[in-house]
Amino acid sequence: MREPCFDNLLKVLRKQVPDRPTLFEFALNDNLVEILAGERFTHGSHEDQPEIFIKAFKKAGFDYASLRGSAFRLDWGEQGAKHSKSLNEKSLIYDTASFEKYTWANPEDYDYSRLERARQFLPDGMKLIVIGPGGVLENVIELTGFDNLCYMLADEPELVEAIFNNVGERLVKYYEICASFDTVGALVSNDDWGFNTGTMLSPADMRKYVFPWHKKIVEVIHKAGKPAILHSCGNLKEVMDDIIYDMGYDAKHSFEDKIFPVEKAYDELAGKIAVLGGIDMDFVARGTPEEIKKRCMAMLEKGMEKGGYALGTGNSVPDFIPVQNFLAIISCAGVDIKL
Repeated sequence: MREPCFDNLLKVLRKQVPDRPTLFEFALNDNLVEILAGERFTHGSHEDQPEIFIKAFKKAGFDYASLRGSAFRLDWGEQGAKHSKSLNEKSLIYDTASFEKYTWANPEDYDYSRLERARQFLPDGMKLIVIGPGGVLENVIELTGFDNLCYMLADEPELVEAIFNNVGERLVKYYEICASFDTVGALVSNDDWGFNTGTMLSPADMRKYVFPWHKKIVEVIHKAGKPAILHSCGNLKEVMDDIIYDMGYDAKHSFEDKIFPVEKAYDELAGKIAVLGGIDMDFVARGTPEEIKKRCMAMLEKGMEKGGYALGTGNSVPDFIPVQNFLAIISCAGVDIKL
């Protein structure tokens, strides 16, 4: 088992060549975490047991473990608990009256002690990477429904702005709190922005309502001296310059072959922003371990030429990814484990 070295990941996030092949995943499914750690979550919120995440990520060769900073999240109603749902589920906010009735959770009211408690379990050289409770646009869509949001953009832009402001200011505070812990080495702002063909809202509306809050999220993360990683799905080509030059994200995660294959993305983005993961989810789910290894090795070789690349899937490791295929990915970074 190789020893973690967060400084190695920092080189990737700074667009440098790392000392060795480096791995990155946004998240591992709970079953895989338990398999890797060799123990099960036993009580309450599973993220209140950071030691299991740390053990699992370490065994798999990561220089960090990812988890949420607290149980803070906005109330999405019953639809928030579903694994798959329409973007037009029943909305909680659909007019001024429902907006005024809605109870906004306050991130300062939640317990972030897991980020301190993790200290006793972190091996030398390892840090936490904090992920968010959904992003700015995601939370707004969960509260309003996508169709309703589009109608409100035309009919009640002042209400839309008020909703985005309430969501945005809470997420900024969440990241500010999490970034203050020295166990945390970097933070991920996870907010899906696009469909296969473009952004979910027009680039103009993204720049008006969504991006200013992401700029503030990056600012509070950078103020704490830590890198800010954007995890966002969809076709973001029209707004990539905004991500790099306006918001100032250090790294971009989430790539799909049918939109922007990671090999092409790296060719275009290397030196501008770090590129993380990118081995397409469908390919990882359907491919053989041999096919996966061939592509991963080629991508690692490409990434080691200019730097700023860490190997991983295009999105995360959900439970439909065969364990052997995940092991094939990490083996390309020199992590060979038997489960």
